[in-house]
Amino acid sequence: MDFVNSNENIIFVHNTIHLISQMVDNIIIACGGILPLLSAATSPSTELENIEATQGMSSETAMTFLSRLMVMVDVLVFSSSLNFSEIEAEKNMSSGGLMRQCLRLVCCVAVRSCLQCRQRPRDRGNKSSILNNNKTQEILQNTVTSSKTALDTVPSNLSPIKDPDRLLQDVDINRLRAVVFRDVDDSKQAQFLALAVVYFISVLMVSKYRDILEPQREIARISSQPGRCMRQEINSPTSTETPLEFHSSKDRLVLSEDLDMGNSLPHTDSGIGEEQVASILNGSDLNHSAGGPDTMSELISTLSSEVKKSQESPSVEVLKSPSSVLCISQTNKGINVKEILKSLVAAPVEGMDAGLEPVSYPDPAAKSHAMLPMQFQSFDRSVVVPVKKASPGNLAVNTVGSGSSTSAGLTAGSTTNIFAAATSKSMINTTGPTDAAPSSSSSSSFVNGATSKNLPAVQTVAPMPEDTIENMSITTKLERALEKVAPLLREIFVDFAPFLSRTLLGSHGQELLIEGLVCMKSSTSVVELVMLLCSQQSSCGWPRLQRICVGRQHGQLNEKEWQNSIQKNAGLAFIELINEGRLLCHAMKDHIVRVANEAEFILNRQRAEDVHKHAEFESSCAQYAADRKEEEKMCDHLISAAKHRDHVTANQLKQKIVNILTNKHGAWGTLAQSHLHDFWRLDYWEDDLRRRRRFIRNPFGSTHLNVTCKSLQEYGPEEDEVIKSKKAFCSQTVASQNPETELVLEGDDDVASLLQEKEMDNLGGPVVLSSPAQLVAPVLVARGTLSITTTEIYFEVDEDDPAFKKVDPKVLAYTEGLHGKWMFSEIRAVFSRRYLLQNTAMEVFMANRTSVMFNFPDQATVKKVVYSLPRVGVGTSYGLPQARRISLATPRQLFKSSNMTQRWQRREISNFEYLMFLNTIAGRTYNDLNQYPVFPWVLTNYDSEELDLTLPGNFRDLSKPVGALNPKRAAFYAERYETWEDDQTPPCHYSSHYSTAATTLHWLVRIEPFTMFFLCANNNKFDHPDRTFSSIARSWRNCQRDTSDVKELIPEFYYLPEMFVNSNGYHLGMREDRTMVCDVDLPAWAKKPEDLVRINRMALESEFVSCQLHQWIDLIFGYKQRGPEAVRALNVFHQLTYEGSVNLDSITDPSLREATEAQIQSFGQTPSQLLIEPHPPRSSAMHLCFLPQSPLMFKDQMQQDVIMVLKFPSNSPVTHVAANTLPHLTVPAVVTVTCSRLFAVNRWHNTVGLRGAPGYSLEQAHHLPIEMDTLVANNTASNKRQITDLVDQSIQITTHCFVVTADNRYILVCGFWDKSFRVYSSETGKLTQIVFGHWDVVTCLARSESYIGGDCYIVSGSRDATLLLWYWSGRHHIIGDNPNNSDYPAPRAVLTGHDQEVVCVSVCAELGLVISGAKEGPCLVHTITGDLLRALEGPDHYQCPRLISVSSEGHCIIYYERGRFCNFSINGKLLAQMEVNDSTRAILLSSDGHNLVSGGDNGVVQVWQACDFKQLYVYPGCDAGIRAMDLSHDQRTLITGMASGSIVAFNIDFNRWHYEHQNRY
Repeated sequence: MDFVNSNENIIFVHNTIHLISQMVDNIIIACGGILPLLSAATSPSTELENIEATQGMSSETAMTFLSRLMVMVDVLVFSSSLNFSEIEAEKNMSSGGLMRQCLRLVCCVAVRSCLQCRQRPRDRGNKSSILNNNKTQEILQNTVTSSKTALDTVPSNLSPIKDPDRLLQDVDINRLRAVVFRDVDDSKQAQFLALAVVYFISVLMVSKYRDILEPQREIARISSQPGRCMRQEINSPTSTETPLEFHSSKDRLVLSEDLDMGNSLPHTDSGIGEEQVASILNGSDLNHSAGGPDTMSELISTLSSEVKKSQESPSVEVLKSPSSVLCISQTNKGINVKEILKSLVAAPVEGMDAGLEPVSYPDPAAKSHAMLPMQFQSFDRSVVVPVKKASPGNLAVNTVGSGSSTSAGLTAGSTTNIFAAATSKSMINTTGPTDAAPSSSSSSSFVNGATSKNLPAVQTVAPMPEDTIENMSITTKLERALEKVAPLLREIFVDFAPFLSRTLLGSHGQELLIEGLVCMKSSTSVVELVMLLCSQQSSCGWPRLQRICVGRQHGQLNEKEWQNSIQKNAGLAFIELINEGRLLCHAMKDHIVRVANEAEFILNRQRAEDVHKHAEFESSCAQYAADRKEEEKMCDHLISAAKHRDHVTANQLKQKIVNILTNKHGAWGTLAQSHLHDFWRLDYWEDDLRRRRRFIRNPFGSTHLNVTCKSLQEYGPEEDEVIKSKKAFCSQTVASQNPETELVLEGDDDVASLLQEKEMDNLGGPVVLSSPAQLVAPVLVARGTLSITTTEIYFEVDEDDPAFKKVDPKVLAYTEGLHGKWMFSEIRAVFSRRYLLQNTAMEVFMANRTSVMFNFPDQATVKKVVYSLPRVGVGTSYGLPQARRISLATPRQLFKSSNMTQRWQRREISNFEYLMFLNTIAGRTYNDLNQYPVFPWVLTNYDSEELDLTLPGNFRDLSKPVGALNPKRAAFYAERYETWEDDQTPPCHYSSHYSTAATTLHWLVRIEPFTMFFLCANNNKFDHPDRTFSSIARSWRNCQRDTSDVKELIPEFYYLPEMFVNSNGYHLGMREDRTMVCDVDLPAWAKKPEDLVRINRMALESEFVSCQLHQWIDLIFGYKQRGPEAVRALNVFHQLTYEGSVNLDSITDPSLREATEAQIQSFGQTPSQLLIEPHPPRSSAMHLCFLPQSPLMFKDQMQQDVIMVLKFPSNSPVTHVAANTLPHLTVPAVVTVTCSRLFAVNRWHNTVGLRGAPGYSLEQAHHLPIEMDTLVANNTASNKRQITDLVDQSIQITTHCFVVTADNRYILVCGFWDKSFRVYSSETGKLTQIVFGHWDVVTCLARSESYIGGDCYIVSGSRDATLLLWYWSGRHHIIGDNPNNSDYPAPRAVLTGHDQEVVCVSVCAELGLVISGAKEGPCLVHTITGDLLRALEGPDHYQCPRLISVSSEGHCIIYYERGRFCNFSINGKLLAQMEVNDSTRAILLSSDGHNLVSGGDNGVVQVWQACDFKQLYVYPGCDAGIRAMDLSHDQRTLITGMASGSIVAFNIDFNRWHYEHQNRY
């Protein structure tokens, strides 16, 4: 109770009560309905009709629910103190509805208990009667049998039926009392409930009264017709059948008419028609027969009839006893109720009503013999039991035995009462001795489980002793049966007296209850109360009881008035109660049907959605499986690719180790080692101008001695191949040229690009993008798969591709990237490229100064790939933002957006650099020989002994293409164009192109890997000797005379002298003039290949070329490339050489497409058109005379050589000078370090460079370019300028002991005893980093040139004979990449090969080379990756190198002891040597590498021409020796550090020694 009444559980209790309220009326109807059950319980025969499932559930399930609901109501309603008005208001229920529902529930349970109790005395019949009984007995048997299972596990005192002889059990009486008196404060509700309960109890009391008075008569009637179906026919006033008439004569039953019952139909509902009920309750049909039975029984009869009429079709109700449910409700709930109660709904009644023939008895005597009188003075007086014929074979009438204790003449029937059969003796023994044994035997065996269900035995309630019951008087029986009920009824009458007295009125309006109350208050006799409610017109003839009853009454109370009043008034309340339940049942049923329909609709929709989702799920699963399969395939591919890469890397590493060890200066090398087997190949390393100049060892090198030369017959007739093949093409393969959609490249990225970039940046997973691709390399296009992760690019060649299998393995050895892996951090630029004239390729430039090119299926894939790569744009060289849209921009867009043209016009960059820029953005690449960079012929004189570059006649006319330089040949080409006859191909001037793969290989045939590429492309044969590139002059002549030769040059003509030398000793054959083809014949004015390249480059940069170069650009890249201007300029080539001329994807015929691709490759490809208007010319040198950095202008010839001398307070020699004077630096300064390690940061003033410019005045500028460090000048805080750490005593302090970073903020010092070198801050003098790595004292340091951000390489040389290459981070200002590990940085490479102390070193990041000299030689050349390339070996006496200077132009100047100088090329060739009479302490190369500045102990600064050591100028001598020197950023001021502790600034202008300046000015 605490739980129910707790506030915490109020919501749960309310909801539970509401749930019970929703269910209870439907469950009552499902159990049979109150009226049908009450009718059966008050009828003499206790007939039950078959109950059909009407509420969507079986009857056994309904009874299970009924018992459980009753138990819950006991707890939640009757035992609690809850106020139900709140619940009713909250749940939108009628006021008092809950208690009325509880009353209906209590009545239903109580009436089922009554049925069960009444059935017990009838269960003692013999076995045969049980077997032949009607359906009613069978149903009740099953009912009680079912209840046994629920009861056999609990004590008998828990059963609701404590005493079967009582009218109502204690629990039912208590429930009725609780219903009435729970909410007694609610007077109207309590009055209504009291009135209904009065009626309910009255009906049951009168029924019980009848059963006690006339049990034998009933038993005799039943036994006289064994095996027949006992029917209860309810006569209705409105029935269509003729009603049965009851005559008032005693003991007489007349059937006025045959009764046609029809077939038995299942019970479907127990509702009562409202109109008929109202008419009944209004009394209209109460007295339809004057001499008939009393009106109370008629009312019940009428109600039952209405129940039947309200059904959908005529049906017979077969009601089951609720005893099983009632018992189960009080017992263990865990029993399988469904199994136990299955028998309750047995098969429908078969043929019960077929052919019922009413029996008429014309003679009353005959009737008496056949049947006992059947008219009872009970409530259910209209119940007529028709007599049925006994079935043949079933007529088993037991004769009366001599031991019968009842009146003579009565026959005992085989009525089955299961409850009474629990003992061996019957409660009322009406059978003879012959019958008692079988009856008890069959009954007990049945109870104990001998049924077909084999149910466990039930421990039943023990009845009173047999003889006690038999000898009991009727009064005692009445007292016993009604002693519990009477007090309740009396209590109601007394407590509700005012209400009942007003309600229960007589026929004349008199109050009936007043006299009854006198009787009730004065006597507690049950008989008195029974007599009050029952008529005395009984025909049973019990004078004793009549005398007792009549004698005790005070006054002559009219019992007929009582019964009529209760029928009319209390019956009305009861019927309203029943009718409300029926309406609620129907409403709930409709509600449930509606909700069920909605639920079904929702479920159907959800089911459809589920089907759809399932299909989607299956589809997604299939897609997922396919994706996983593809991913698995990709993983397998990546794993195999990694294995291949590891194999390639291992081979490269092995070859590197072998090279280091077997080198002449390696661990396994000997000084006498032969050079015969040294083969070299051109490395793919590019410098800042994209020049490939570095040669590395070639492990695959060969002299190709087994290779022959082609014969002339192999070339076929001279007819143009282009003209031959023109017919293979149809006009439909030529695509119309669409004008480019211009893209605005200025400003920020557009929104779409930003979204795409963001989308690609958010991609994750192992592989972001994977696509089929082709690796484009010289003479090889390898199919494979390109995979991009979040940090790397992978390419894996398809080795199963038939085309790949045909490739010569020697070619593959020179092809990098077949199993390639490239880190995102290494990518420096990404360009869109063309391949076979289709915009489907991409070229990626790496930090190691190589590039790789890929071709993709379509342009969309290129875009995806670019957006999967880092945002690097096209690099930082061309003044364009680093964005992906720049990488996807067209060449014309790049040209318009770049600042390179303006820089070229202002002469900030050279002609060579500008031409390389144009080639690069126009799609020319080293990776595709068909798109090799194009350079012009600039000289025409290849015959004279001396070449005068000041004569215009020695220069080519750059306004004309090569084919139009010769007037006669130009006329031939013009005529060809005008007389073109082929309609399918547009006309052109030339049958060949100025740049093809064959042309490129023709020029480069002498150097690997191009030799191998040439042989691969020419069936492993060299060209015929007369066709081989063998002479510069001859090649130029052919370009002027041969109608099929219009070749331009390649960039190597201007920087690679090795291409003219047959260094590998190939056998190239003998010409017709009997001369062997070996090295290229040079012009007479070039004594060696280096001279040819140098003079060619000088000519390219000459003023004549500068003034005309824009016209040649118009022909190759500009508006004269195509269209009418090209026709006028005689510059039209074959249609298939132009971009946009063919769309390969539109060619569906594979053979035609293959032929088209082959012809594109053989015809050559014109560069992308960069501009459609004339290219602007270059500005004249005179126009730029006042710009400070003009390379060709000497501004002030009268300037003095020495600008200033700055003397420091200390007399210690200035051993190191670093002039980092760029204007953008925070502190442009000249940093000096003395021998005593005192450094000074001397501020630099850039205005000095503007002397002589217009408007210049001394007042506006500092008088001197260098301002002494104030801390040093004032000698204050000198500790901030002094490096106090001790160096090793054996170290001689030289300029090599110090390095100053490019921003002047840090100084690196070596020579310390702990084998380290250290980093100091130039602002504070504090030590910031100590770097260890060598095994001995560090003797020298060198720094490479710096790039954006101040990053550079630092090289340290040591007495341990090794060098370590370190990386200086300009961002973190430390050695090493990781600021968290600055204490233990790791070197990038260890350089070995020396066997003595390293004394001098120089590093060039642009060339990727480190050149170092040991104390006694030699000088070794390493790559910055650690490869030992070669030794630079001078003449015999040049043994002890002391100073090394390397220029980015490829000159390496080495100073040896005793005034000896050597000039080497970076590929090891000695170019010049000289000796001077000075002990040189400092050397310096100009930025272009053409001039050398030296200074030494003599104090004289000298300027030399680097290529041949020709002396250009000698400055006036100083009073002290020179220890160090450096040039300002503009190459206009030379600062020298003197032994006297001062610095001297010299005016220097290298242009004054330029040949053009000397000739012009």
